[in-house]
Amino acid sequence: MTDTLSPTPRTTVVRGRSRARTDRAELHALLADALVAHLGVDVGDHPLVLPVAFAVDLDGPDDGGSLYIHGSVAARWLTASARRTVCVTVTELDGLVAARSAFHHSMNYRSAVVIGEARLVTDPDERARALALTVDHMIPGRSATLRPSTRKELAATAILAVPLREASMKVRSGGPVDEPADVDAEVWAGVVPVRRVAEPPVTSPDTAAEVPDDVARQAARLGARPVDPHEGVRSPV
Repeated sequence: MTDTLSPTPRTTVVRGRSRARTDRAELHALLADALVAHLGVDVGDHPLVLPVAFAVDLDGPDDGGSLYIHGSVAARWLTASARRTVCVTVTELDGLVAARSAFHHSMNYRSAVVIGEARLVTDPDERARALALTVDHMIPGRSATLRPSTRKELAATAILAVPLREASMKVRSGGPVDEPADVDAEVWAGVVPVRRVAEPPVTSPDTAAEVPDDVARQAARLGARPVDPHEGVRSPV
């Protein structure tokens, strides 16, 4: 497996090549950082793009590693995706770029596009690993603290795997790029940095348990202020 991205024409960046990234490690870092992906699929009479939770196994059985998406077995979009070419996108917004002209306003971002044939995961061991990875992608270490999934829960859940081989990535960073004639204009230009920040964990009213370490660590990693684990923040509901 190559360490560079864009191995095929359909994932080769054509416009904005200066923003293209070819190091596969940058793709892996973005996928590790992001929490939501969007799956695009043709469901027959119209295209459909849906936000999905996801997980990544770089050592998975698919070429380049496996990107896992799960959903209900009754979901039309999921059944339409199996054995079909799908597009998965991930975007993280890092800043709003205000220039001195409307034309040069932009955003700082990291984005990735993965294209490949979706595979329905049927092997029990792979299904269990994919589900655990999905939970742990949201809160690292969480799956080990939970009871095993029931037969009913597993029967109601379908998992798709998309190979990570065909992918492209673009990144924009820095300030505005204005026309030289506009630089002297008395118009403010700059960047409004944007970052994802979590609030402290909110404890469900029907539990007396303390906020566990895995939840507290993830909240802190996402910028939440620390709280007393014995008290936490109680849900008003």
